[in-house]
Amino acid sequence: MTASHTRPDAEARPSGARARAALRRVARRQWLPNQPLVRHLILFVVGAGLFYVLTVSVGAYNDYQIGEIAVYAIVLGGLSVLTGLNGQFSLGHGAFMIIGAYTLALLQLHADVGLVGELVIAAVIAAAAGAVVGVPAARLSPPYLAGVTLMLALGLPQLSAQYGSVFGGEQGLTTTPPAAPGTLSPERWLAWIQLFCALVVLVLLANLVRSRFGRAFRAVRDDDVAAAVSGIHVARTKVLAFTVSAGCAGLGGALLVLSTGVVNVGEFPLSLSIALLAAMVFGGAGSLVGVWWGAVALVYMPTWSTSLSQHLSLGTSAAAYLSDAFFGVVLIIAMLVSPAGVQGGVRRIGQLLWRTVAGPALESAPNGLAARDGTPSGVAGGGVATDRMNQETKERSRS
Repeated sequence: MTASHTRPDAEARPSGARARAALRRVARRQWLPNQPLVRHLILFVVGAGLFYVLTVSVGAYNDYQIGEIAVYAIVLGGLSVLTGLNGQFSLGHGAFMIIGAYTLALLQLHADVGLVGELVIAAVIAAAAGAVVGVPAARLSPPYLAGVTLMLALGLPQLSAQYGSVFGGEQGLTTTPPAAPGTLSPERWLAWIQLFCALVVLVLLANLVRSRFGRAFRAVRDDDVAAAVSGIHVARTKVLAFTVSAGCAGLGGALLVLSTGVVNVGEFPLSLSIALLAAMVFGGAGSLVGVWWGAVALVYMPTWSTSLSQHLSLGTSAAAYLSDAFFGVVLIIAMLVSPAGVQGGVRRIGQLLWRTVAGPALESAPNGLAARDGTPSGVAGGGVATDRMNQETKERSRS
């Protein structure tokens, strides 16, 4: 028997790979706890602090834009779970935003349940609509599902004109934003509410992704036949993903109309549904951090395109379509540079920088790193125990 047959798999790996694996373990244990909920709550607190500093440092209009970014982050978070993790394509998420928006407006007009109740009910009704659509959609392949959701985005706004006495027709319904306490500006107070909702939703989605439901989402996305064989109910998993995603879209639509002050079908055109899918891919499909990149693009791309059209002295009709064209060009460039989206590119650059800075030092002393990590040196990075075991193996092979 040779020594290679008794050597552990970890010992067979190159020292650089062992050092990088130990480095990842040390980084996780040093900076963030292993328990997902605690880790996500820490990130929630850090994100809330950063957004607080940002909002108090800018003006009222910038607070309004930051609030919009938070709203789109909610919608893109649900869409990322649906498409990036579960593999279902939706071109009609603007329709679920309409459901949430009109639900909030009707509650403000006919009921008094408070802001929290209005937002919860809007999200629940949109989620129920998503479950209704998701049941037949679970049996469709991705291209046909995209077609069904596209027809939903085209057909649902017509209900406003058909039942004008309920939904206000083309004029729509008005909404009242929450009153700000004290001398705080209404824009900043609403931005704080929207940011708080976005952080809460993303924490919940992050824990969902790390749970058995998230593993089921990924299994169905990778191979639904293998998932079914392993005991996962494929149709139920797809419906659950659609329900969660639609609920996020409904909550986002309800929060958005609090900023605009009016809800009508013109606020949610078909181009919005397509832009949501493009923004999700731009930020990084399946990444809950990447949704912030996509949300920033959705909010600031029209502003940048308007400035560009004015600089190029384009006409009004050309400027109206420049935003979509500009966003499409940016999306193509981003996909060519980083196929995993902006967040994937940022992660890749961070890994390269980390290896450049810490790699040589770790590879020169992998045993010390493994010892600090708490892993036996004979497994993680060689060391005395492994050397002794190899020596004994060689002596037995000679005898």
